Amino acid sequence: MSAPRMQVSRVPSKPVRREEDGTLTIDLWLRRDGAFETDLALRLTSAEAEILHAQLCYALDDETAALITPESKRPDCRKGVLATRRN
Repeated sequence: MSAPRMQVSRVPSKPVRREEDGTLTIDLWLRRDGAFETDLALRLTSAEAEILHAQLCYALDDETAALITPESKRPDCRKGVLATRRN
């Protein structure tokens, strides 16, 4: 018997939010073998969120991302980084 295929995805209608205790919450859906299983919440401290933000910017700043999202439409934190990394 094979292990179930688990998939986690963001709830598209819910933005990231800051809780009263200062943590940031990202609402997620968990699916097992394609069927909805439950809602989850990823809670991050500000420091954890900042590290994730930096890692995502770095991971997204490659040739493929540049083709998908023109620099004029990227967030300020990602503008010009690709050019800097090439030099």
